[in-house]
Amino acid sequence: MNLPFLGHRHKKNGDAVLPADPESVAALLSECELLRAQADQAGVRLDDTPASLEALDQVVPRWRDDAETLPGLGHDAGLYLGTVVVRTVPGARWRIRPGGEPVVLLSSGREIEVADAGLEWAASGAPELSRLYAEIAES
Repeated sequence: MNLPFLGHRHKKNGDAVLPADPESVAALLSECELLRAQADQAGVRLDDTPASLEALDQVVPRWRDDAETLPGLGHDAGLYLGTVVVRTVPGARWRIRPGGEPVVLLSSGREIEVADAGLEWAASGAPELSRLYAEIAES
């Protein structure tokens, strides 16, 4: 995912260095409008907690029949997973790769490609977002 709206970036050791502060980037990546609308329709409150990931796992996946909605919803699900990780796992933060792809960087140095995980979840329901979160939080 390319994020040109984040503005001019300078390269440093192959990483994109964002001009905005980490809180601004985190707020931008947490918007997930399509996912939040779907969750709201299903009566699920997305409050950026692990419990909300469990609730999302229980939503009936009506979007799977809509080839136009599926990719966007999956991408939002990945960003939402990343949002929960960044807000609840000590030392976790967003990193924007040179191509513009947001990933979560853990304090251990491990990178989590949350967008790919969200797409898999949206397409098949597996692995569950809550299970992914638990695995990430343990590492």
